[in-house]
Amino acid sequence: MNLYLESYGEGAPLLLIHGWGMHGGIWGGMVEQLAQHCRVICVDLPGHGASGPLPEFGLDRLVHELSTQFDEPLSICGWSLGGQVALRWAAMHPHQVERLVLLASTPCFVQRADWPHATEEDTLQDFASALMENHAQTLRRFLALQVRGSENERELLAGLRSQLFSRGEPDVNALRGGLEILRKTDLRDLLPQLQQPVLVVAGERDMLMPAAASGYMAQTLPNAQLVNVAGAAHAPFLSHPEIVVERMVDFLHG
Repeated sequence: MNLYLESYGEGAPLLLIHGWGMHGGIWGGMVEQLAQHCRVICVDLPGHGASGPLPEFGLDRLVHELSTQFDEPLSICGWSLGGQVALRWAAMHPHQVERLVLLASTPCFVQRADWPHATEEDTLQDFASALMENHAQTLRRFLALQVRGSENERELLAGLRSQLFSRGEPDVNALRGGLEILRKTDLRDLLPQLQQPVLVVAGERDMLMPAAASGYMAQTLPNAQLVNVAGAAHAPFLSHPEIVVERMVDFLHG
């Protein structure tokens, strides 16, 4: 299939992968700042934005569709669900992925008996049920969760809402598939195997994804460093872009 990609700047490639229900236009001014230092590529995941849907929206299928778009090594930055895609990609195609940046992400989104640093499964099931009734309203609710507790929360929410459907509404099957990935995926066993340098960025006030999950990743990945962004919630790259970009540039060129 043809994925919608936008490229900015020149140099070594950095792919940005958005989170659930979003699209590649969600990154804000961060793209222009990063493009001064590398070639930034923004993708719309299948069924989101300007990319066509997939008949089957699974994690490995997503990685396959993305990996076939590139014939050179690249760095990958994934936000939330995009971080899980990036981790799986790094495991499946280690020679294609040079570095990883994981923004407000986790190896396991749903709580398990041995994993408290996550969202309750009932919360995700409520979203899945609401999605069937009114997917647009459900996405707007999800946006509110992403910025809750952040500095400048009201302004961030207004900006996200203005961007949400700027490229059209996402495919409902893709939304369902994304929730299934979040519900089923547990990548904790993969972490010790990944040898790529990794920058883990957490929002100190993230109410959707506990910062402890980021701390776990930073401790378990063999070659990782952790940045906790004070005053940020689930979208630190929007609330505190200068800090995130500065740390990303240092990491990518380190």
